[in-house]
Amino acid sequence: MTNIAYEKPIIEKKLKSISFRGPDYTGITTVDQLTFGHLRLSILDLDPRSHQPMVNDHLTLVYNGEIYNYKTIRSELETLGYSFHTESDTEVLLIGFKQWGKNVLDKMNGMFAFSIYNAETNTLFSARDRLGVKPFYYYWHEGALEICSQIRPLLKGKTINEEAISIFLDTDYIPSPYTIAEHVYKLPPGHYMEIDFTRQTKTIHTYWNLKPVTLKNISYEAAKNELHDLLKDAVKIRLQSDVPIGSFLSGGIDSSLVSSIAAKVSPTTINTFSIGFEDPKYDESKIAEQYAKIIKSNHTTTICRASDIMELIPKLTQVYDEPFADSSALPSLLLNKITRQYVTVALSGDGGDESFIGYEHFDSLIRNKRIMDIPYPIRKFVSKSGILKLFGMDTHRIHNALNTKTRNDFIENIFSRKGFLLNKPRQDWMKHYQGYKSWSSLFLQKAADLNIKLWLENDSNVKVDRASMAYSVEVRSPFLDYRIIEYARTLPMHFKYEKGRQKKILRDILKDYIPETIFNQPKQGFAAPIEHWMRHELRDEFTQALNDDFLEKVPNLNIKKFKKLFEAHMSGKENHRTYIWKLFVLSKWYKEFEF
Repeated sequence: MTNIAYEKPIIEKKLKSISFRGPDYTGITTVDQLTFGHLRLSILDLDPRSHQPMVNDHLTLVYNGEIYNYKTIRSELETLGYSFHTESDTEVLLIGFKQWGKNVLDKMNGMFAFSIYNAETNTLFSARDRLGVKPFYYYWHEGALEICSQIRPLLKGKTINEEAISIFLDTDYIPSPYTIAEHVYKLPPGHYMEIDFTRQTKTIHTYWNLKPVTLKNISYEAAKNELHDLLKDAVKIRLQSDVPIGSFLSGGIDSSLVSSIAAKVSPTTINTFSIGFEDPKYDESKIAEQYAKIIKSNHTTTICRASDIMELIPKLTQVYDEPFADSSALPSLLLNKITRQYVTVALSGDGGDESFIGYEHFDSLIRNKRIMDIPYPIRKFVSKSGILKLFGMDTHRIHNALNTKTRNDFIENIFSRKGFLLNKPRQDWMKHYQGYKSWSSLFLQKAADLNIKLWLENDSNVKVDRASMAYSVEVRSPFLDYRIIEYARTLPMHFKYEKGRQKKILRDILKDYIPETIFNQPKQGFAAPIEHWMRHELRDEFTQALNDDFLEKVPNLNIKKFKKLFEAHMSGKENHRTYIWKLFVLSKWYKEFEF
């Protein structure tokens, strides 16, 4: 959507560059000074009557996503006297906004990014879902406005945001509100934006956020039953579709629980899909196949090889049009490529690790908590003394605990290397995520909250959205239902994590579907064996991409340090795949966008 005076062919070209997001219909409408463009991936009400942009009186809407409880909202609107001409959630959103204005956001349970123009007031209202499942980019500078689900159509003529490059080198992504381009921003999750074109003003407000909670006084069995009911409802409302639907199934707790519930509540046999690897250290496909037999799904396994990765690298840069260095994006692309041959909508287990303490770094926090309790000057002395090497304890995590002044700093270091590859430290971009410090007094919950607000939105959700939309697949994640996020935070920590047993309550719910002896096998994580491929099958590709000409283009990069890491990795002496992959992805981005 734009208020810049582009000719229609330019708007069409911009939409065509991301046509994979909506291949079923392209709609362009001009109202006053605004041009609305929409790419439709038809999921509900496949009839042309539900095409967008959609107009109702003086309101015009463009919208990306799904409102899972739209039938409930529709019924409420019908009791208020409204009638409907479609069976879509799009019309429900438009009429809901007409009735309640911004308060419609409090009624919506879904994943969404949308803009509604009011021709009577010459104002634009835009919003993004609570957890940032759907993307929202906007360019706002000197009265000019463009909004899009991806940044590619907004990049032409822009300059690189060098601060964003430094943040990317600290993490694996560019967190909101930053983007790779100057004057282009991401609307943060749980926020809405109002633009008054007459006054030339822009304001952004929060409508949902994590907040301090009081822990429930509840028995474990009661909590397990309540959570189970919530999960069943979250899965059930995400099975609404007028096109074929399936479920991703890995060897983990989260996807197996979602798939098991879906198999139980679905009126037809569900299709499940998994990715495997030739290297058994990374392969979970055999476990997933066991699960599929138990829940009686139609299962498809695809083995990901180095040759598949080579073929997907151009696709990676095409659809992840900001630098993005989570290497599991590659198997995610392959998984969606295969899935699209069978279904258009797929359920996933994303979000379970954040709410139910599932990541390895949560274990690390617990292991190093006692170290953090030692006064900082003593810890600093121990770190420099060489004692750790003497006792074989010289690890990055322990050094982190010894050299970090506070627990909050220790938590933050999980998500950022804070200038490790930089010549000069960047600004404190994490100021946008400081709320986690006051939401809970519990050490683990603080880390989980930061995980939800920072990593979930900017890494996990970006990975899933781009990989799925690359092949016109819509992924729905029951664990990202805001009701489950909120409920999990009210549970006592030992319901979720007890004596190293991660996701305790989810495991106990899963017992109703799959024998514990099967799902208690070690979890590998959804990652490709990039470390090995860098040194062997893809060695030439990496060496050519990371040449001096490219490295000298990267602002604030410590080239000497990176070259040392690169040589140590390629020789097999050390493992620095994270940093090498990060620069490799950045080199592909520079080449793709000719910066």
